Formats: sequence, C-alpha cells, structure tokens
Amino acid sequence: MKNVSKALTIAGSDSGGGAGIQADLKTFQELNVYGMSVLTAVTAQNTLGVQAVYPMTPEAVRRQIDSIAQDMGTDALKTGMLFSAEIIAAVAEKIRQYQWEKVVVDPVMVAKGGETLLEREAVDSLKNDLLPLACLVTPNIPEAEVLTEMSIQTMEDKKAACQKLHRLGPKWVLIKGGHDRGDDQATDILFDGKEFFTFQSKRIPTKNTHGTGCTFSAAITAELAKGAEVPDAVSAAKKFIAAAIENGIKIGKGHGPTNHWAHRLKGDESN
Repeated sequence: MKNVSKALTIAGSDSGGGAGIQADLKTFQELNVYGMSVLTAVTAQNTLGVQAVYPMTPEAVRRQIDSIAQDMGTDALKTGMLFSAEIIAAVAEKIRQYQWEKVVVDPVMVAKGGETLLEREAVDSLKNDLLPLACLVTPNIPEAEVLTEMSIQTMEDKKAACQKLHRLGPKWVLIKGGHDRGDDQATDILFDGKEFFTFQSKRIPTKNTHGTGCTFSAAITAELAKGAEVPDAVSAAKKFIAAAIENGIKIGKGHGPTNHWAHRLKGDESN
C-alpha cells in the first residue's frame, strides 16, 4: 500500500465549518495529506460570530496528542486556537516529548467578529513556551502587534516585527498582509533570521474570508508534511488561499467561509 503524508491540527472546533479544525482537515484533504486532529475547545460559531467557547482540559489535550503520537505519528503539525496558558503548556510539553520539528504556530487570538479566542494571560505562555518550538509562526498584523508590542503600519515595520518575533525562537516568521491598509495587493513577508522573502496576491473585495488564517497555515503545514521547504510551502499555500478567497462561498448572514476546493476547480498545477 502507498505511504501517505500525515498532518496534525491542534485547534478548536468551528461548528460553522469555516475555520478551526474543520477548515484544517478540509485543506489537508484537498492537498492529498491525511489529516488528524486534537481538539482544544468546542465553539458555538457561525458566520455571524462566536456565541460560546467550551475549552477542553489540558489532560484531554495531552491524551489526544498521545493517541496520535503513539500510533500514527505525524509528518507536520499546526496549532490554531489554544485558548489558555494551561493548554499551551500541555501542547508545548508534548511537542518536546515527541521531538516534533515541523511545527507551524498560527497564533489565533481573536475571531472575525471580535470574540477573544486566546486569554490575555496566555500570550506570555505562547511567546515563552510555544514559539521557541516553532518551525514557523504565522501571525496576521494585529496578532504580530500583540506579540511584538509595537505598531505595524509599513513594510519596514513588518520587517522589524519579523526580526523581533524571530528573537523569540521560531526558525521562520511569516507576517501576513491581509490587514494591510490602502493597497490592492496582499503582501506577506517571510523571514529566516537572515533573509526576507515576499509573497503577493491580488486583494479580493469580499466579506467571505472566514477561516482564512486557519486555511493558509493548514496549507503550509500540508506542504511541509509532503517534504517542501518553508519558502516553497508558503508559496504553494499562498496560491491555495488566494483561490479560496477569490471563490468564496456565500453561506450564512455574516462573513462567509473561503472555498477549500477552489484550487481543484481551477486545476492549480502546484497542487
């Protein structure tokens, strides 16, 4: 039988299916990677926002990770919504225990509607416990501002923030440009401690962007699981998420989800 690449998502559940582990698993599947999940929280959520959050216990998170590690293992993993310092500590403990290296940290803090998905006191744990274990961290601009405690307005600010984040321990830093102001291009900047790489895509005027960050980081994780180097994984994921946004789905009364199968319909040769 054919060996398959495997990817693990450690994140919250989005009952509306547009973000969280649902978006991650859809993305893994579309990119021909076998997806596995560890649930950190259950949310009552739809396109209008998050109505409630029910976090798992740290022990439940540990046991789920053990179940994956002691049987299937994983070629790469990503973290999304972790919610609390206790859950972050549990995840970091297990990453160290199983010596996983291809770790993508998507520092999910706030939902599209403004609801808090990471407790304020957990930010320090994210910086001190998890980022030093990351192969790549993928904040958007508001998340990068929280992590660096600086304002990010220009490309030079982005570069300075990348440098500051890199000093926290991740091997690579990717600051996403979806929140850039006054530009018809979404420009992401990637930094390895020495060199900057930029990735651009046309900005699409749409409100159907729910789950964009989750999907992008999941696509990167899938490419890493298949053996891609970080810049190549980001480049392929950028094409995937651009297609998903451009062909967003009109579901619900609020911010609709991206289209996880759009790249397949377009016949994207990179996938």
